[in-house]
Amino acid sequence: MSTAIDLELRSQLQERRQRLETAMATLGDDAYLRNLLEEVDMALARIREGTYGICEVCHQTIELDALMANPLLRVCLGDLSPAEQAALEDDLTLAARIQSELLPRRELRFDGWEVFTYYQPASVVSGDYCDVVTPETAGGELLFLIGDIAGHGVAASMLMAHLHAIFRSLMDVDAPVNKLVERANRVFAQSTISSYFATLVCGRANPMGEVELCNAGHNPPLLIGAGPIRSIWATGLPIGLFNFGQYSLTRVRLAPDEALFLYTDGLTEAQNPAGEQYGMGRLEGLVGSLGVRSPEAILRACLEDWNAFRAGASQQDDLTLMVIRRVA
Repeated sequence: MSTAIDLELRSQLQERRQRLETAMATLGDDAYLRNLLEEVDMALARIREGTYGICEVCHQTIELDALMANPLLRVCLGDLSPAEQAALEDDLTLAARIQSELLPRRELRFDGWEVFTYYQPASVVSGDYCDVVTPETAGGELLFLIGDIAGHGVAASMLMAHLHAIFRSLMDVDAPVNKLVERANRVFAQSTISSYFATLVCGRANPMGEVELCNAGHNPPLLIGAGPIRSIWATGLPIGLFNFGQYSLTRVRLAPDEALFLYTDGLTEAQNPAGEQYGMGRLEGLVGSLGVRSPEAILRACLEDWNAFRAGASQQDDLTLMVIRRVA
């Protein structure tokens, strides 16, 4: 295990210990809290002894993703007892169901805009983030977000839910989207271990066709219109890297039938059996050839081309797509 990850996990365990001691001082000598404190102390002892992250059954290295999700693990996932494996499967199924309930409806229409999204995890749960929030009354603004948590699996899915909650808590803040991202970055950086970060695009669209965009280290959205495809590149770092990041704003105006295409790197970094990546060039060429189509038709054409390119190669990363089209 690398020194940086070792220090990160040690810091996380020490923080948990401090919180447990605070809780016990408030709630009294609770048996459950006392057992948790003993588990944390044993994990810290294993770090001091150099045995942390080594499975007590097979003596192999425990999966890093599993440790990041639960620093108290003492055995690798393959050495769990049948009862523990069944409990884990139930937890994963529940996590996947909860995560699916955080997603927006696949198709939305509101006040001159139509949105279509597609979400396909590479495994049971996903680290991709996708949200669309419609205003409560006509004439309001549509807020949309797409992002990607660094890493995969359970830990990334937990942080996806955390990021979702952060932005939902900021929905009522009357500020440009770059200021929303700055606030979200501070909360995310202060409440997440430093080995994790997220790229994302946050946008807001009004009934006049005006769109504000803030791209925090994410793949560039594509503006699909009558002219050449336009890429809207990142203007800031991924969130979570530093507590006090500054982000700038990009404004575009969409005419009727123009659209924004947003995606995660599960699209552009997908590989075929020869190890070649799908790539931005192929995506821009495809999207530029489609002409005026509905958001659903654009996504279906993209998925067909993506699957044809992969030629049966397994999906290695989560995939999320979103098309937002002005219709009036």
